[in-house]
Amino acid sequence: MDTPFLRVEDGSEVISLRGEVTTVGRGRGVDIRLDDPSVSRLHAELIRRGPYVYVVDLGLSRNGTRVNGRPVARRVLDEGDVLSFGAARCRIGGIPQEDLAEEAELRRAAAPELTRREFDVLTSLCRPALSDEAFAMPATAHEIAADLVVTEAAIKQHLLRLYQKFRVPEGPNRRTRLANEVVALGLVKPMPAADAGETSGGPGSGGPGSGGPGSGGPGSGAPEQPVRRGREQAS
Repeated sequence: MDTPFLRVEDGSEVISLRGEVTTVGRGRGVDIRLDDPSVSRLHAELIRRGPYVYVVDLGLSRNGTRVNGRPVARRVLDEGDVLSFGAARCRIGGIPQEDLAEEAELRRAAAPELTRREFDVLTSLCRPALSDEAFAMPATAHEIAADLVVTEAAIKQHLLRLYQKFRVPEGPNRRTRLANEVVALGLVKPMPAADAGETSGGPGSGGPGSGGPGSGGPGSGAPEQPVRRGREQAS
């Protein structure tokens, strides 16, 4: 095909992206309608600029948008990328293949300067979204506070400053939009389950939170268990 296109994996339907903006969702008024309960009425937009296409998650769905399994807020698409709108999967095609390494480096350089504590907050915020669960939500302020052994009020102040640094406007799903932006910038990366346990107060950790209030006893991984259960309920 001469133009970029989207292939819906379940039905093998192929839709050409001829317009400048193509809306995706479950509502009757969208350009690409995905009949799946995990997709919101107006879920995302595919923006075309010449032969290039980028996806924009509109932040209106709990289940978000993923590219190749990674949650995104906005991302330029490459040939063959798999887009997940909730549980509905599509594949992009007709994109010119080019080396975008230089562009990726410029994007990373645009990340704001962070303190060590702000980076810890972002890591804890994004950890559930980088798990193997399909629709894991970012951690709540309460869960981050428990993870870092600080007060919830302190975490809320950090989040307010991070919203400003990453220019995340007020509105619904603000934590999700912040997490999407952080992941898109490559600031936080998936961590193997074993490593995550060690850094969160597991045996031999020795770091902050390994022996804080509410720990389950010397050498046990108990402090992390209540946090995991809380996050699973949030997802």
